[in-house]
Amino acid sequence: MDFHERCAEIVRQTELLAAAVEGADRTARVAACPEWNLGQLLDHVSTGHRWAEEIVRTRADHWLQADGLQNPVNTPRPASWLVDGAKALVATLREAGPDAEVFTPVPNGPPRAAFYARRFMNETLIHRADATLAAGGEFTVTPEVAHDAMEEWLELGSLPQLLEHVPERRELLGPDRTIHLAPTDHASSWTVDLTGDRPAWCPGPPENTAVTAAAPLGDLLLMVYGRLSSEVAHRAGDTVYLDRWLSLVGFG
Repeated sequence: MDFHERCAEIVRQTELLAAAVEGADRTARVAACPEWNLGQLLDHVSTGHRWAEEIVRTRADHWLQADGLQNPVNTPRPASWLVDGAKALVATLREAGPDAEVFTPVPNGPPRAAFYARRFMNETLIHRADATLAAGGEFTVTPEVAHDAMEEWLELGSLPQLLEHVPERRELLGPDRTIHLAPTDHASSWTVDLTGDRPAWCPGPPENTAVTAAAPLGDLLLMVYGRLSSEVAHRAGDTVYLDRWLSLVGFG
């Protein structure tokens, strides 16, 4: 997906999110974020959109504080509130263009506005899953979006800086430690390569794999994001290692 497709998808995912929670109990707990209820999750999503919009609009060169990102509230909002924030972010992104130089929270990453188009497309997608499940609905995702979200997750999860932030991940590294993520409904698959001194990934299956997880792409995406257990997949090989990997690599 390109920059403009991701911008459009931010609004689309937010519209789907708003529809999924229409009439839902805002006090319902969110399984993936158990300290939050549904109202707080929605506040987190829209605070994130507004936070990113300010970064891009002001061409910020440093982290901007936004207490609502980590400490959201459950304040009643107008019906258009969610989508208005997404549209404002997208308008600012389009005006800036993908190559506008701005701060991003990824160490040594390119300081470009394109980061926020991709990150907030996928951030909104995953929290739409959280909200949909909390509201008792059924979550679905298009193959194109799920594919992009999976590859972004793999790219961010392979950053070597994460070994400093989560040193326990070093125990995942070792000979013959490869994980094959194999969608059952999509032509793509991915190998997570943990045989070196840092995590890596590549498209396609490995020559030898420690463990394979096969499931529909949407389910695999929610599995790596910690929203579904590995039991959602057909697993072959070292399932204990797979579960240990999943326990250490979650984010978002």
